[in-house]
Amino acid sequence: MPFRFGCQTYTWEMLGHRWKGTPDEILDTVAETGYQGVEFSNAMIGCYGRHPAAFREALAARGLDCAAFAYARTGFTDPTRWEEDLEGAVEALRFCVAVDALLCLGGPAAPSRDHYETDFAQAVRFYNEVALRGADLGVTVCVHPHSHHGSLVESAEEYARLLESTASSGLMFNPDAGHIARSGQDVCACFRAHRDRIAHVHIKDADHQGNWQPLGQGTIPWADLFALLGETRYTGWIVAEEESELAWRDGVAAVKANREYLQRLLG
Repeated sequence: MPFRFGCQTYTWEMLGHRWKGTPDEILDTVAETGYQGVEFSNAMIGCYGRHPAAFREALAARGLDCAAFAYARTGFTDPTRWEEDLEGAVEALRFCVAVDALLCLGGPAAPSRDHYETDFAQAVRFYNEVALRGADLGVTVCVHPHSHHGSLVESAEEYARLLESTASSGLMFNPDAGHIARSGQDVCACFRAHRDRIAHVHIKDADHQGNWQPLGQGTIPWADLFALLGETRYTGWIVAEEESELAWRDGVAAVKANREYLQRLLG
């Protein structure tokens, strides 16, 4: 079963103010390196966020599809920011409708775990609300747990609890193989356990110390994972992210190397 591969824009987003380019430059790179689609975040979409029709035209001109749109402004755990978080999510949903893409929400996070239950409940409330609003608009909404500082969902038990707490709203799962591995989980076991909720996939590699690596240079058994996705008849996008040391030095070379690795691995 052929997979559709996209490229995520975090390679450029992580540079912060060091990145002086434009969304069009990213689109050019993604197309030239052989990906079929691209996943922008709200932080990187720039003026296209207000002009989705122009974004569709920019994609079409390069033979690309919009694999997904990612929204993460906070960790979605602060009740004083509920209105701000929800307003941004609604705006993101409207963008997804216009470009025919699903929405990926960042994972729950807080400065500490001192108020874990309260913070977790607030995040669940947010995810359920956005998923229900997405359903009304015909947009699939996914959650993307991570392993960055402050994450509230890292262990297998925490992943299961988050997905169980949001099942009734139709929230789907956007597993990130790299974050799953850095959290100490077995990547294939996590994908297998939640196979029915997976609507979108992120891939990046990490070593035993938790350092990001180019695809194929870390610990993740990619051949096994792709075989599992094939067995489960997964038809969604597989989006590569690149945050390794190479990406900090040369983002274009890094995303190109990842695409070449996937071509060697899968033919």
